[in-house]
Amino acid sequence: MKKRILPAVCIVAALLAGCSKNNDISGPVEKAPEVTIVTPPGGFTVDQMKWVRIAPDVINDEKATFLWTIGADTLGTTKDLLHVFATEGQYTVKFTATNSAGEGHQEIVVNIAAKTYTNGVARVFDFLSAPGQFVNTMPAWKEGDNDSTMAAKAEAALKNNSMIHLGGFGGYIVMGFDHTIINTPGENSFLVKGNAFNNWSEPGIIMVSYDANGNGIPDDEWYEIAGSEYDNPKTVKNYQITYYKPDENKVPTPNDNYAYISDTTYIRWKDNQGKTGFISKNVFHSQSYYPQWKGDSITFTGTKLTEENVVDLSGNGSNYASPAFDFGYADNWSNNDDKAKIKISWAVDETGKQANLKGVDFIKVHTGMRAKGGWLGEISTEITGVTDLNLK
Repeated sequence: MKKRILPAVCIVAALLAGCSKNNDISGPVEKAPEVTIVTPPGGFTVDQMKWVRIAPDVINDEKATFLWTIGADTLGTTKDLLHVFATEGQYTVKFTATNSAGEGHQEIVVNIAAKTYTNGVARVFDFLSAPGQFVNTMPAWKEGDNDSTMAAKAEAALKNNSMIHLGGFGGYIVMGFDHTIINTPGENSFLVKGNAFNNWSEPGIIMVSYDANGNGIPDDEWYEIAGSEYDNPKTVKNYQITYYKPDENKVPTPNDNYAYISDTTYIRWKDNQGKTGFISKNVFHSQSYYPQWKGDSITFTGTKLTEENVVDLSGNGSNYASPAFDFGYADNWSNNDDKAKIKISWAVDETGKQANLKGVDFIKVHTGMRAKGGWLGEISTEITGVTDLNLK
């Protein structure tokens, strides 16, 4: 029987087909995203001035871009939505996922319910004053108090519009609220109330954070409110100071030229700039200036403002002045001055980049200067509360 010989063209075609089948390097064909958002009956319902958190399920999202919109307004460009609405109402929100093969989208209803909030501090998460003349009195310390009980005392004081003393550089308080303070574009956001008055400022650095992980505690990234001195070459970032618990029974070293200073070598400190010094004690306050619920030393880190503006106008220690910085600090201008108001849009990350926060849930304030004010004592930020300027 004769063998059948295939035409050459058939052999070539077969070889090409085999090569194509076995050596295909084009990869899988990209498919358009498929979007699913499981929606409760009637839509999502969240109180106004609270975070709306929606996590869609998206298939084929590896190279996709995302967009959340209400009409022509953009709410977000991340896969998960994190947004806060200022006013009540029903909103139709559209989510779109797009790649080179096309797009997938879904519209959902978000119901924002009316809610009445307290315009002030709802909780103090942490509080630690640096040494100062009102430490252990504002709020009052008693034997057995610790970090938790002192924070509770600070919280009670602020809810009662009483004053909290943060002491010298670094002393701080971390505050929370019963709602999110919204960043309304172009508008002032909040006011940290203090006791500043004409020609006497004790500025505090303001840090803000939002509850990104939704657990209700301030363990997310912090952002600094970049006030007028943020880029001043005399401002020290990551300044660190350590204070050492004093021997309250040591022989004092008074200042013979200033009768109001009872001990010039009272509380020793050293910093990370190679400097050392002392917090002085004065005749007006005889209690310990060191927080009695802490150990033998305490260390604080943060932005430090220049103390060069603090001057003795009298030349004899009787009239000191600490003029206010232009904007962006606590206890810097009087509470009724527009310059005391803060914009969330001033917040920057640790690299100095604008944070573009939609709102904040936590505010931290620490004393921003390491300076003496003569008979007025150390420069120490005082806080009496926080006002959300969105609430009328």
